Amino acid sequence: MEKLTIVIPAFNEEAVLPSTISRLLKIEAKLIEEQLLEQTTDILIVDDGSTDQTWNIIKKAHQNDSHIAGIKFSRNFGHQNALMAGMQTAVKTADIIVTIDADLQDDPDSIPAMVDKFINNADIVYGVRNNRATDTWFKRNSAAIFYKSLNLLGVKLIENHADFRLMSKRAVQTLLEYKERNLFIRGVIPMLGFKTDKVYYKRTPRMAGESKYPLKKMIAFAWDGLTSFSIAPVRLILLLGILASSLGVVALFYSVITKWLGLTVHGWSSLMISIWILGGLQMFSLGILGEYIGKLTTEAKKRPRFIIESTIGE
Repeated sequence: MEKLTIVIPAFNEEAVLPSTISRLLKIEAKLIEEQLLEQTTDILIVDDGSTDQTWNIIKKAHQNDSHIAGIKFSRNFGHQNALMAGMQTAVKTADIIVTIDADLQDDPDSIPAMVDKFINNADIVYGVRNNRATDTWFKRNSAAIFYKSLNLLGVKLIENHADFRLMSKRAVQTLLEYKERNLFIRGVIPMLGFKTDKVYYKRTPRMAGESKYPLKKMIAFAWDGLTSFSIAPVRLILLLGILASSLGVVALFYSVITKWLGLTVHGWSSLMISIWILGGLQMFSLGILGEYIGKLTTEAKKRPRFIIESTIGE
């Protein structure tokens, strides 16, 4: 039998965390009862710098049940870093690691099916939404554009999969070898190359609390995913430069011909339009290059991904 650790990143989740812990403990207890998992199977909650009662809830839960462990960050380091911290700690003792968000919008009742696929030799099992009926029209369509765009640009993602997944010990150990600070986990995991499988589920609305991924954060997350895995934006600058140069050559021939025919019209409108368009393209290009330079600077500094303030039960 194998030991399972469920890793839960949590940021200001006091409204949902007690019910989340209770539900996941029941699922683990059933799997232990069926002799599919070891008695030491547990839950590890990573408090990502919460300002509410999240950490106190984790401490109380540990007092009531030693199968609950916790990690507290010194400040908010972000969802992806919370996942990495949890997996980095869990892999020391666990054979199987499941990551799931604290709001349980991803169906935890899919975990037994994931464990079954692991038993049948899958190292990575993706939790994949079977529909987006609970999403708004905007979110549904923006998600479709996000997946299609990144796939076209060379970033291979599992469509309708977020961070609900099961990974074997060796898969997590391999993931931890990726040392970059701007780590886009959803893009890295399909690159690991182990045997994978999928479990489909219906995503439910959040029961309480607020979403931790508003529009602004989702756009930033998508941009990080693109710039962490693809140089397509830089190639776009090259193509725009070639296009602008080509138009410049055409404009040169046009100017010579009109001058030769005596049709030259003196005016500033076309000149101003050209200046604004080319100026805008230059600023746009510098902005994209700045993003990549900024990421390189962050990587070169080798600052820690996260700082752990305290732990419980680990």
